[in-house]
Amino acid sequence: MSDSKPTLETLRDTIDQLDRQIQELINKRASCAQQVADVKQAGMEEGEKAVFYRPEREAQVLRRVMERNSGPLNNESMARLFREIMSACLALEEPMSIAYLGPEGTFTQAAAQKHFGHAVRTLPMATIDEVFREVESGSAHYGVVPVENSTEGVVNTTLDSFTHANVTICGEVELRIHHHLLVGANTKENSISRIYSHQQSFAQCRQWLDAHYPAADRIPVSSNSDAAKRMQSEWNAAAIAGEVAAEIYGLKKVASNIEDNPHNSTRFLIVGREHVPSSGQDKTSIIVSMKNKPGALYELLAPFHEAGIMLTRVETRPSRDGTWAYLFFIDFEGHENTESVKNVLKHVEELAVYVKRLGSYPKAVL
Repeated sequence: MSDSKPTLETLRDTIDQLDRQIQELINKRASCAQQVADVKQAGMEEGEKAVFYRPEREAQVLRRVMERNSGPLNNESMARLFREIMSACLALEEPMSIAYLGPEGTFTQAAAQKHFGHAVRTLPMATIDEVFREVESGSAHYGVVPVENSTEGVVNTTLDSFTHANVTICGEVELRIHHHLLVGANTKENSISRIYSHQQSFAQCRQWLDAHYPAADRIPVSSNSDAAKRMQSEWNAAAIAGEVAAEIYGLKKVASNIEDNPHNSTRFLIVGREHVPSSGQDKTSIIVSMKNKPGALYELLAPFHEAGIMLTRVETRPSRDGTWAYLFFIDFEGHENTESVKNVLKHVEELAVYVKRLGSYPKAVL
C-alpha cells in the first residue's frame, strides 16, 4: 500500500506555486491601484488635488477581509497582511507623510504603522501641538496622537489641542501596550540601580517594579524612546519601552510584558483635513460648551438617550474662556450624515453655547 501523505518536497513545491500566484495577484492589484490614481487625477478640475487615501474605503475592505476569513490564520493576522498590501499599493498612487508624537520608537509610531502600514513616511514631532500644526499647514497628510489609555485615562494635551486646531478626526486605532525591561550591550544586569522611562509607563508597571526592582531609582524622561536611547552608554541602568524601541536601538529584553494590567491599551486618533464619508460602522466626536447651570450635563446628554445613540466617551476639561467654565468632549456611535445623528446634533446646537464638530470616522478595525 502506498502512503497517501504528501512528502516534504511535494509540500514545498505547492508552497512555491502558491507564492508565485500570490505575487502575481498582488502586482495585479498594484496595477489596478495605479489605474485608480490615473482616473482620479483625470477627473480633477484645474487646481484641484485628488484624494487618494480614503479611510472609509480602507475600513470597509479590512472588515470584509475579516468577515470572509476561514483560517487557519486569525482575523487580525489576515487583516494585517492586507493592511500592508494596501499600504504598498497606496504608496504607488501617492506616498504619504504621517506626523506622530516622537521621537522614533514610541508607541505612537507603532500606532501609525499599524493604521497606515509601513509604506508611509513617518515624521516624529516633539509635541502633540506640533503634530496638529504639521497637519494644519499641509506639511503632513495626516497625524497620529494618543487620546486615552485604559489604565491612566485621557491625554489632556490632545483634548486641549482640539479646541483651537483646524483639523478633522479621520480615524482611530487601538494599540495593546506591552512594556519590556530593556538593557544595552554594556549593561551589567546584576548591577541595575536606575530605570528610565516615561512617567506614564512607570505608573503602568508600578507593581512589577515594586516586586522586582524596589531599590532602583525610577527616572522619568520625555518618552520611552528617549529611555531606550540612553542604554547605549549606561552600564548600570535599564529602560522600560516597547518592541519598536527595542528593535531600533538594538536592546536586549530582560523581562517582557511587565505592565500590571495585561489588557493595557491606548487609543490613538488620526487627524487630517478632509471630512470622511460613512463606512457603515462609525463614530463621531464633538466639543460642547454649556451654560453653567444645574442639570446642564443631563440636558446635554438627554437627546442622545432619547435617540438611542450610544455614547462611548464623555470627558470634561476647563475652558480657557472663563473661570469655572467647562468643555465636554463627547464621542458617540454613528455618522454625522445619518438622519438620527443630524437631529441630535441640531438639538444639541440649540441648547449649547458652543459646539465644535471634530469629525465622523470609521471605528477601529485593527
